[in-house]
Amino acid sequence: MRQRRGPWEPRQAMEIIEIRKSITAANDIRADALRRRFARQGLVVLNLIASPGAGKTALLEQTIQRLGATLAIKVVEGDPYTPLDSERVTRAGAENVQINTEGGCHLDAHMVEQALVRLNLAQTDLLVIENVGNLLCPAAWDLGQDLTVVVASLTEGADKPLKYPEAFTRAQVLVINKIDLEPYLPVTVAELRANALTVNPELAVFEVSCLRGDGLDAWCRWVRERVAAKPRPGAG
Repeated sequence: MRQRRGPWEPRQAMEIIEIRKSITAANDIRADALRRRFARQGLVVLNLIASPGAGKTALLEQTIQRLGATLAIKVVEGDPYTPLDSERVTRAGAENVQINTEGGCHLDAHMVEQALVRLNLAQTDLLVIENVGNLLCPAAWDLGQDLTVVVASLTEGADKPLKYPEAFTRAQVLVINKIDLEPYLPVTVAELRANALTVNPELAVFEVSCLRGDGLDAWCRWVRERVAAKPRPGAG
């Protein structure tokens, strides 16, 4: 007598089709084109990502104010709404263009490509792309950058590298901001640093206070060194 088939048993062998094409494949093509363009122009390009309120714009303001006299810095600003960050960057002294995603959680290469039409990149040394405030979506989208910098503020706690590992594994640099608040928080800079390095041991780490100025000399020196190391058009 034939046994009845259980409801969990398939009627026939199932064919499993694996879809390997990345949903970001079209973006990656544009990003590679941007990267080649930036290389031809001798631009250093940083993709700045962080949670809302971590201090991306504050770090950017300090960088412009400290390096703007000797480096030509341009900025692409990403936010869901308002030109508030763009206005801050303008006051700090850098030419910039604001991208409002109108609810979108990240910038993509096409958005950056369109923004560059409105920027004069001639003789530019450093282009900073300040991504939408979010530790999840921006990490997966290549923008043609040389380096990704993740900003994590001490006020967010020490667990963010463990909760959002992709942002930290894809980054080359971590800036720990708001270290001046350490005496008032149940978290230490050492804990945040250790968790980040557990996720990505190759991270270069800077500990700063954009409010008080701690650590910004080391950060700006690193930026200047990256610009100096970038091959310029016609070099050699």
